[in-house]
Amino acid sequence: MLRYLLLDLDNTLYSEATGLERAVFRRMNEYVAEYLGIGSEEVAALRSERMRHYGTTLEWLIAERGFDAVEDYYARVHPAGEEEPLSADPALGRLLDSIPLPKSVFTNAPMEHAERILARLGVADRFEAVYDIRYNKLKGKPHADAVRRVCAACGVEPAEALFVDDYPKYVQGFIDCGGRGLLIDELDRFGDSGLPRIHSLAELPGLVAAEAVAASQLCLF
Repeated sequence: MLRYLLLDLDNTLYSEATGLERAVFRRMNEYVAEYLGIGSEEVAALRSERMRHYGTTLEWLIAERGFDAVEDYYARVHPAGEEEPLSADPALGRLLDSIPLPKSVFTNAPMEHAERILARLGVADRFEAVYDIRYNKLKGKPHADAVRRVCAACGVEPAEALFVDDYPKYVQGFIDCGGRGLLIDELDRFGDSGLPRIHSLAELPGLVAAEAVAASQLCLF
């Protein structure tokens, strides 16, 4: 039975058309280029290749490049004012209210970033908690330890939670732990992923309602 909803933050609670996450990636590339002493194009290619093995750029830098200036990295990548491309989204609040499940945010971003985004969107009060990258000891999605830690904090088993994210490997990581994963694929990039997909959060209430009906029918037999 579905008992909990876990939602990613960036490009999940808002459209990627805002450009907010692209700006984050640009600052990330600039920081890594400066740290490694290489060009931004080389950094982009290197990040793309190494990220196949890690959940985040920071995890890669720590594991392979001896990086330890974590707070400086976050301050540069997620500066105050980064949330400016967003605006309050009353429709998102109503959508979340229409889903009769407790909800939390599960993100690989730091808490200060999550708090800015949720406040800007006007939906911070819709979530019981935010489980950020520090909560997961800098090793978040798609690691099994992070999935289990977050589900335990929510008081559910992975099989009792639905997780929505815009990265296929994060969704797959949740599924691999026995959970239910749903890919938000706004621009229809991942038709060959083999993952359950939606193109917009607007589809989510109907899917949750259908799940509840199916579960109630099973209880009749």
